[in-house]
Amino acid sequence: MKLNKYITMGLLACLPLSSCSYLDKEPDTEITIDMVFENKRNVESWLANIYDGIPSPSRGWLVGESWEIFADDLTPSYRWYQWEFKDLTKMVNGGTWTPNTTWDGNLWMRMPQKIREAYIFIERVHALPADDLSEEEVNYMKAEARFLAAYYWWQLAETYGPIPFKPDYIAPTDFDLAELMVGQRPFDEIVDYCDKEMLAAAQQLPAVWQTNEKYGRITSVMALTIRAKMLLFAASPLVNGNEWYVNHKNREGENLFSTTYDPNKWVRAAEACKLLIDEAEGAGYELFKVYNDDGTIDPFQSATEVWFTSFQDGNREILFPYTKNNNDGNFEFYSTKVITKEYGGGGGLGVYQGLVDAFFMKNGLPIDDPNSGYVEEGFSTEKETRNTAWKYGTGVEGEITDTHTYNMYCNREPRFYTTVSYNGSWYDLAGRKYDFFANGKDNDLTHDAPQNGYLVRKKVHPEDNKRDGSFPWRQAFLYRLASVYLDYAEALNEAYDDNAHRQEALKYVNLVRERAGIRQYTLEGVSVDDEDYIHVDDTKEAVRKAVRMERRVELCCEGSRWIDIRRWRTVAQGDNPYDPNDYLPDMVGDNYGMNAQGKTEEEFYKRTVYQYRTWKQCYYWMPVFIDEINKNPNLVQAPFWN
Repeated sequence: MKLNKYITMGLLACLPLSSCSYLDKEPDTEITIDMVFENKRNVESWLANIYDGIPSPSRGWLVGESWEIFADDLTPSYRWYQWEFKDLTKMVNGGTWTPNTTWDGNLWMRMPQKIREAYIFIERVHALPADDLSEEEVNYMKAEARFLAAYYWWQLAETYGPIPFKPDYIAPTDFDLAELMVGQRPFDEIVDYCDKEMLAAAQQLPAVWQTNEKYGRITSVMALTIRAKMLLFAASPLVNGNEWYVNHKNREGENLFSTTYDPNKWVRAAEACKLLIDEAEGAGYELFKVYNDDGTIDPFQSATEVWFTSFQDGNREILFPYTKNNNDGNFEFYSTKVITKEYGGGGGLGVYQGLVDAFFMKNGLPIDDPNSGYVEEGFSTEKETRNTAWKYGTGVEGEITDTHTYNMYCNREPRFYTTVSYNGSWYDLAGRKYDFFANGKDNDLTHDAPQNGYLVRKKVHPEDNKRDGSFPWRQAFLYRLASVYLDYAEALNEAYDDNAHRQEALKYVNLVRERAGIRQYTLEGVSVDDEDYIHVDDTKEAVRKAVRMERRVELCCEGSRWIDIRRWRTVAQGDNPYDPNDYLPDMVGDNYGMNAQGKTEEEFYKRTVYQYRTWKQCYYWMPVFIDEINKNPNLVQAPFWN
């Protein structure tokens, strides 16, 4: 078999889980697959093509390659339904997703392709001393490919649940099609394999590459990050003893999910998180912090600049970087650059009222706490200032809110202001406040306008300008240290039921809250100054609530929320076996915001339903596309999709 040299080398990787056809013999201008691995440049290109399966933090969010708008953080304009976003919006807003609906993310097709590429690479790559490709470098490359193959298996399992699983297998050129028609394997079997592979790869890789040229290639820290997050998912209620799936079996009659709760899975997750933290901190990773002149942490600048500061420039919080060109302007275009004569854009990407409500007050208490000081209605009579160099509250450093700001938005924690653009917040590029009233400067009532009175601010650079195509560089990454601290806190609290482990869990929550500029937690009964700490009951349930509340705001709009509410089984009210009083997310039923049809303060500032979202039990997993079911009689559909 030969391959045209101008065709992506990854096309050699016919799919083990999908239909494929081998390329016919081509002219003599082509190169053979054997020739590929006799040339260093071709070897590096092949490896780079394997890397192409790593999900982008922002690319394709409109067409469904990321999870950011599947949950209850980011809310896309429902008016986009009429155009090219219709398939994704059907799932997010309309509840009409079916196994016939196409999904551009389509990991079912893409990931097996990358897995096969990785296996071929591992089998064929070898040192090329004459071409300056050493045995040591080849061993690193093999470890990278080994991790990536396991990561891609995990992406499939995290998305579809049990999948057809035939690891370490490369179909020969004279394969029997029946060999590829395999059915799904149990979820835990896939996790165990990926766990072993990721750990083995991590043990062969450095925690930090010593040259900038290798930045973005897999490190031990990156491998351990995915491993820890995978084991956290595998310990969670959705797949750890979930009675929903007692009858979900493959064609051989095997249970595809374990229906018996195993507390040791939480221990395993906690140990994986701790191993990662020790490896990362030992290599110099730490929470990114910006300091005021007086030496105190500036939480506003810290929360803002973490997205715009590179690893090389001191942002050692980045655990899993994404180094491909990631700033095409799409996220920024739809986030805060609204349709105006000034700067152009398509501002239809907002945040849910539920996320607005989730942020703490500046004293660290949630808005429903009677001691929080929260006031919803009415307007402020004074400007609020804080110790910060951040100027995006009113355009003046240190000013957070101006006079006559709606009280709902006053005296909130720093992360609220760096995440949400609300009516009256500062639009720095235009040098004025946002005007989201109906027919105001930033709401022309079209499909590209704030549909519920909010736009997202997080991750958007203040100087982004769609009109002249100016988008200042920003650091792209999938995961950061703060998320792992919260992973570890959750796993510790679930794995053990004692005071010492709950204190340790809160220690890591407090590291995140300290950087966020809000009061930290302590367990009830510990003697501390009440003004400096917030007391939490010494119970697993109370610490669980604290951890989940922190995840909600610290990690919002980063893609983890969809994974969290799935694995916790909290999407629909009453789903969570741990906490029957858990709230109903915005992705179910009526969705609220401010009244974007309002032209006056009295009309605009009131909680108003702007859309209705339907949730079905099957949505916890992506369906197997119906064409795949029809091709392979050994497949079974994902739970509740039939």
